[in-house]
Amino acid sequence: MATRILERLKKAGLSDKAAVVYEVLLERGGAYPSAIAKEARLNRSTTYKILLDLSVKGLVTEIKKGSKLYYQIEKPQKLVRFAKMRVEQGKEMQATAEELLPELEGLYSLVPNKPKITYFEGKEGMLSVYEDHVRVDEPYEMVAWANTGHLTEFFPIDFFKFYKKEKERIGISARGIVPDTNKDKAFIEEQYSYIDKKYWPKIKHIPAAQFPFKSEITVYGKNKVSILNLENKNYSGVIIEDPTIHQMMRMMFELSWNGVT
Repeated sequence: MATRILERLKKAGLSDKAAVVYEVLLERGGAYPSAIAKEARLNRSTTYKILLDLSVKGLVTEIKKGSKLYYQIEKPQKLVRFAKMRVEQGKEMQATAEELLPELEGLYSLVPNKPKITYFEGKEGMLSVYEDHVRVDEPYEMVAWANTGHLTEFFPIDFFKFYKKEKERIGISARGIVPDTNKDKAFIEEQYSYIDKKYWPKIKHIPAAQFPFKSEITVYGKNKVSILNLENKNYSGVIIEDPTIHQMMRMMFELSWNGVT
């Protein structure tokens, strides 16, 4: 079969198998389903379904010869007409979807208990996530699994200072589980020296060789969890806003915290 024509038939809107059947009829002009199935290397049941569909689309003609059905190819112009019809149908579907959008969005907003998920990319996106940690009106305890050694490479100095001062101003306390590298161990005293000690994060260290994570999970606010990928500066992350997930992640943190000696 002419692969080049076959691929163009698919681009014109025919499925893979329908394109094969159409090409067989295009080359033969007409044939019985059994012969078409054999040449197209399809089973008869599938071939019958495809021929019926092509007939409905007006691309082939069904003729009864004696007790058997015989299929003939229609003029190629019918394929162009079929493609135009699909374009028009697509435009109608788009118009209908656009008309429905306000109503659908209204119904979607009423769906109970659905998590709100926001995706972020790039360095600016990561800073937006950290800004959300301190975009609150009341004190709370933040808990996190974090690679603090990466934070000094990631944060602009002015932003990190703003972030820590906002935590102090709001009254956000914190606990964290971090690797036991020298850089991570020195992080708190080096980075929080000008902050009131009662707002210094409480830290427990785990073996970096055994747990070499280069990401961060922060459970914060009343119902939020942020998950960040900081590996190889491939910055990306999400904020999940959901009370059930928030509660589950806090419980998982407590299990982790209690398990670290």
